Amino acid sequence: MSLNILILRLYFFSCVPMRIKFLTAVIFLLASAIFLAFRFQDDPFEALLKKLTAYNEEHPQEKVYLHLDKPYYAIGDNIWFKAYVTDNRTNQLSKISTSLYVELISENDSVKKQIKLPLISGLSWGDFKLADTLKEGNYRIRAYTQWMRNAAPDFFFDKTVRIGNAWVNKVFTSTTYTFGKRNNAELVDALVKFTDKDGNPYGGQNVSYEVWLKDKPAGRGKGMTNAQGEINFSFQNSTGTAASGQIKATITLPNKQEIVKVIPVKTTSNSLSVQLFPEGGNLVENLPSKVAIKAVSPSGLGEDVTGTVVDSDGTELLAFSTTHLGMGNFVVNPQPGKTYTVKVKRKDGSILDVPMPKASPLGYVLSVNNADTSKVNIRILMSQQLLNQGEMKLVIQQNNTVLTVQKLQSTKQVSALVLPKKDLPSGIIHFTLFNAANLPVAERLIFINNPAEQISVSLTNLKGSYGLRENVPLELSAKDAGKPTIGSFSVAVTNSSTVTPDPDNETNILSSLLLTSDLNGYVEKPNYYLQYNTKESREHLDNLLLTQGWTRLLWADLMGNTVKPSAFPPEKSLKVSGTVTTTGGKPVPKGRVSLFSTGGGLFMVDTLTDAQGHFSFDNLIFGDSTKFVVQARNAKNKKYVEINLDIVPGQVVTKNRNTGDVEINVNESIQGYIRKSNAYFDDLNKRGLLERTFLLDQINIVQKKNPAPNSANLNGAGHADQVITARDLGTCITLSQCLQGRVAGMTLRNGQAYLLRNNGTPMQIIIDGMQVEPDFLDNISPFDVETIEVLKSVSNTAIYGSRGGGGILVITTKRGGGDLSYSRYSPGIITYAPKGYYPVRQFYSPQYTPENTDKNADRRSTVYWNPQLPAEAGGTARFNFYNTDEPGTYRIVIEGINDEGHLARKVYTYEVK
Repeated sequence: MSLNILILRLYFFSCVPMRIKFLTAVIFLLASAIFLAFRFQDDPFEALLKKLTAYNEEHPQEKVYLHLDKPYYAIGDNIWFKAYVTDNRTNQLSKISTSLYVELISENDSVKKQIKLPLISGLSWGDFKLADTLKEGNYRIRAYTQWMRNAAPDFFFDKTVRIGNAWVNKVFTSTTYTFGKRNNAELVDALVKFTDKDGNPYGGQNVSYEVWLKDKPAGRGKGMTNAQGEINFSFQNSTGTAASGQIKATITLPNKQEIVKVIPVKTTSNSLSVQLFPEGGNLVENLPSKVAIKAVSPSGLGEDVTGTVVDSDGTELLAFSTTHLGMGNFVVNPQPGKTYTVKVKRKDGSILDVPMPKASPLGYVLSVNNADTSKVNIRILMSQQLLNQGEMKLVIQQNNTVLTVQKLQSTKQVSALVLPKKDLPSGIIHFTLFNAANLPVAERLIFINNPAEQISVSLTNLKGSYGLRENVPLELSAKDAGKPTIGSFSVAVTNSSTVTPDPDNETNILSSLLLTSDLNGYVEKPNYYLQYNTKESREHLDNLLLTQGWTRLLWADLMGNTVKPSAFPPEKSLKVSGTVTTTGGKPVPKGRVSLFSTGGGLFMVDTLTDAQGHFSFDNLIFGDSTKFVVQARNAKNKKYVEINLDIVPGQVVTKNRNTGDVEINVNESIQGYIRKSNAYFDDLNKRGLLERTFLLDQINIVQKKNPAPNSANLNGAGHADQVITARDLGTCITLSQCLQGRVAGMTLRNGQAYLLRNNGTPMQIIIDGMQVEPDFLDNISPFDVETIEVLKSVSNTAIYGSRGGGGILVITTKRGGGDLSYSRYSPGIITYAPKGYYPVRQFYSPQYTPENTDKNADRRSTVYWNPQLPAEAGGTARFNFYNTDEPGTYRIVIEGINDEGHLARKVYTYEVK
């Protein structure tokens, strides 16, 4: 039903008596139901819409947003975050998944840390501790659910954050690049300056370097820094295409210590990429059309340009200029038989010729004007030859949910529609024009920013200024459509004099969930578009949507029934499941499977396999370091079976898409912050509140090789009364046979080991850190064993407490210390270490009361962090915190969501003197 027809019917109802209204409405609804039921059987377009509805129900999309406490960090910091996960069908908090994965990824695209968090009604929170063993650099924080993996990593939460290092850093670098050409290859000249943390140059020091582009070596060399601590060298990009990579520079300090610095190479040229995007998708002859332009430098950032459009006769038709981050637009009316070129002029005066897409002789142009604050103006233009071809349909949808379908007759070349913005939801609105043959012929995205759908947040008792260490009691008031609302909020307080805000690029719940989560590719300074609701910012946002791709759903997939099935089911709970088969691979029905763990106390549970040999232990709750033993027997209690666990492969790490956010000189870009944090961390370290890894000057140490490097021995790997390696075990069939006579003071009876001094108690068995029963020994294949550490003396068993009374055998398998999450023991037994839930830590906020007169300097950069501040009945929530010893402008950032899926973001500031 079209929006205009619906408005007319509503108007008609308002002009008749109430009883007649009701009877008319009933008759109308019955007639409409009969008509639509009859019509649906014959209308392929209605069938297509039904496919879309079914697709959206079967393939809902989840979106993840993380509220971070700061825009950047330093080694020694904590990254605190609150996770909001929503369902795109309703924009409300998601109930699809119950687990969230959050990763800290290095510049080398390797996962440094991964934690798994429980999702309770779409909410969770956690943190990353930045140990001093990490390097400074451009790290990524990535978050996703297993269900989100069905869409693509492009739609994960993926944020690049700078992490500096002044606390344990001896060498600082500052790098500049200049670009040129040599033998038609890109030539890069690098100037790297080495200094200490106080800015003093490392002059006269030896430096060796390696250059890597696209993960391949592109050059190496050696040199010595000059008096200013600088070294200059060049390298070429011979790949033939634009490349990025890194420089690994090793400097030898005066004390002979070698320090390796990794420096990003964002690009190898100063070339410009220019793309042209006709509105709606295509240029059509004799139909005026808007053409969006986007100019991007090799660093990934937009570059503003000017230019002209000329036709194939050399006639200049118009001049243009981009208006924001390299984006702009102009209008052109293509003529038959002519081609067009856009001549782009850069600030350095160079000219780049870009051919305009060839115009089609016939077609449609979908033109949308979104500049008005109250309405959206739509024009549909078609070639004269396509007149009177039948009914066209304009589908207006959001997140694959159809808002309305406007039906238009093809009786005139130009059709116009007007939509009131107040009736449209906030976020990206997707327009698709279908011709009479029900084929999509034009598409357009716009953004609606409807203030009525945002939660109004206020702090009712915030003063303009406070004193050092003064208590700041606050009351949050949340209203939706003028009425108090219940919601979940997160609050971060920082000192702007220490942490300089980055309002255009910091994480923002509005720009993330409403804008960038539905766009494929990098968006530069996303918060700008929603922070300033001006005519100019709305025009800039429209240019962004004219040039940014959409890939969540392709109409062609629906029409051709080529939608890919979901490979990853929603994760509803923690579980251990798998299949039991015979050694020949046949399912074992009614087999008995036992699951047990000693982590946090003895845990054991049994189940039976089904007809296909499958078993499942569901609704488990366990921590991140929990290990399990799974044991299976067939229906006759025989142990010669195979256990194959259901293991979901890990998510691969894709290349960083946020190329524009990569900073070459990380420490230099946040120099003020890391220097202040350095003093703060040193103070915490002196007070024993922060662990630090001390790096010794380089010395030569001759050390005996550890015989049990992968061991989980609590005394330390290799610290045992005796270590038996795989080479010592020979070719025996059972482990008890291998050990017989090899350990002084130990005997074996019925497959169990005993110390002669304690015949009554068998020796405890620990496999890959997992405690098992003493009679488990012969369940382990000798061929799978890497080492056996024998703990007999009190000095080695004491750390195990009462478990060590009879002695301990610490067994490490050949795969137990590797990357596999489980190790197989034949027959019928495996150990398994699945990913469990991360134990969330609590943010420490001191209480400065008359009884607490801590005289140590308080230099916290994050003054207060509260990830879960619920506004309950009445829409209010109370919280308080104490200021630090640092004066300045303090910044309070509040974000949240309510049951309706409406979002909140508010920033307040106050002075501390």
